[in-house]
Amino acid sequence: MKKLMKYAAGALVAAALALPGAASAQDKDAKATIGVSIPAATHGWTGGVNFHAQQAIDELKAAYPNLNFVLATAGDPGKQVSDVEDMMATRNIDALVILPFESDPLTGPVKRVADAGKFVTVVDRGLSQPGIQDLYVAGDNTAFGRVSGEFFKEKMPDGGKIVVLRGIPTTIDNERVEAFQASLEGSGIEIVGMEHGDWNRDKAFEVMQDFLSKHSEIDAVWASDDDMALGVIEAIKQAGREDQMWVLGGAGMKQMIERVKAGDTMVPADVTYPPSMIATAIRLTADRFVSRAPMAGRFVIDSVLVTAENADEHYYPDSPF
Repeated sequence: MKKLMKYAAGALVAAALALPGAASAQDKDAKATIGVSIPAATHGWTGGVNFHAQQAIDELKAAYPNLNFVLATAGDPGKQVSDVEDMMATRNIDALVILPFESDPLTGPVKRVADAGKFVTVVDRGLSQPGIQDLYVAGDNTAFGRVSGEFFKEKMPDGGKIVVLRGIPTTIDNERVEAFQASLEGSGIEIVGMEHGDWNRDKAFEVMQDFLSKHSEIDAVWASDDDMALGVIEAIKQAGREDQMWVLGGAGMKQMIERVKAGDTMVPADVTYPPSMIATAIRLTADRFVSRAPMAGRFVIDSVLVTAENADEHYYPDSPF
């Protein structure tokens, strides 16, 4: 996949992303315990996160036997808070890589980890208080919203009525929605409904059913996530309104890329947001201990519009997502 890598506020060298052991300055005898806290595989994208996290850990353990990893998955914010506290109390971690389930509940616990002098990498869903982490790895959420909005303007030059499904309440969801709304200004596109679908297929199905019952005219749906898009599409099909609207999701799920490749009029495009960013974060954090390269700052992966013309570049049939 072709991605634009943006570097800021730190020297994140390209060698850090290579397979472990590729840089001559790396120390195979370096010792550290790295905690990795991520959401459970409750939907496709987090399933991809779990897959790529375990793959990165396995590769790093093989290359650096003295690196120890503690991986914990959580199905809700309370469980993730407990996981982080346990890593500090019983596992004596030297670093924490965390993809917060939600921003607000995890901000305090992660700050306590940072205050204890541990290296902290936050992935994807930022914390509510800025400046806590040493390293931030994420997709470009502002670009994700902007690219999505620009596609709506291109597809709907005469304006129209749309509904929007938001994700879990987090800073990244705010960034996406604000950028999407800003990109629509002056377009004549009216958002007639906006509700949280929590990046969950079943919840999105219920939200879309409600939208369909309330609005007799909907021209398009910004589902803002491929799992939610699948729930939205099912609700539209059950209502027999497939010919009335199209749906834009996001994240690059292979099932959705297949539909784009096939020219499905209901799924004309997608926007990338790769779950493999967790592997990037884990490898960069490990390099903090096994190389001399500075590992502070931001590592941001651009979002790309996927259409039938470039879908082959973003299609990975062996991927779990």
